[in-house]
Amino acid sequence: MSTTTAPKPPAIWDDFIDIFVSPSQVFSRRRAAGFGIALLVLTVICTVLYFGTKSLTQPVFDAEFARQTAAAMKANPQITADQMQKGQAIFDKVGFLTILIGLPIRVIVVGLVLWLVGKLFDSKLTPGSSFMVSTYASFPLILGFVAGGIMAYLTDPAKLTSRYSVTLSVAKLLDPDKSSQMLQALTGRVDVFAIWVTILLGIGLYVVGKVSKQQAAIGAIIMWVIGALPAIYAAIKAG
Repeated sequence: MSTTTAPKPPAIWDDFIDIFVSPSQVFSRRRAAGFGIALLVLTVICTVLYFGTKSLTQPVFDAEFARQTAAAMKANPQITADQMQKGQAIFDKVGFLTILIGLPIRVIVVGLVLWLVGKLFDSKLTPGSSFMVSTYASFPLILGFVAGGIMAYLTDPAKLTSRYSVTLSVAKLLDPDKSSQMLQALTGRVDVFAIWVTILLGIGLYVVGKVSKQQAAIGAIIMWVIGALPAIYAAIKAG
């Protein structure tokens, strides 16, 4: 009597490749799985890439800091350049925490928002499955770090004048000193990797949330708009 052996399910490591080529399969097979290992891998890789590309992107940080220093001293003359330089020195030492701690927080927040957006369409997403979708949907950020490092390497440091200089966004084409903060914030969202992440969120909403393709597309658009709000708020606050 012959027996058949059930095919071995893909390992979680396979997900880290498949999310770029067959995301629907990843979301389908991980709909009831946890997201901790995937989030840990994502965070570690992005943190390593942060350190690996920091020397290349340092002109971007310097340009942004110079611009913020000028704005802060103009708004409050009591602030001195020495005080701002001390602040920059501290950030240089702990800036990696924006990835090591900030990235997991971002993933959780995006997952929570996706769950709430899904409720508009009676999706089957749970908080846990939403966090899973948000985690895997964030993996294009890894390629974003790599692309940013390559662009910084190939670009004259004098032309690295804003954080958008090392992105594949429309804002990259703008002069940061002549364009409004609001315009930069909006065009900064028209970015290859931001759109990629948004599409993956929509696919996750469709596959795991079991909504229609039209509803998933609308949900993804809503997520893209919500994702622009922090930058828009910062632009408004900056005046």
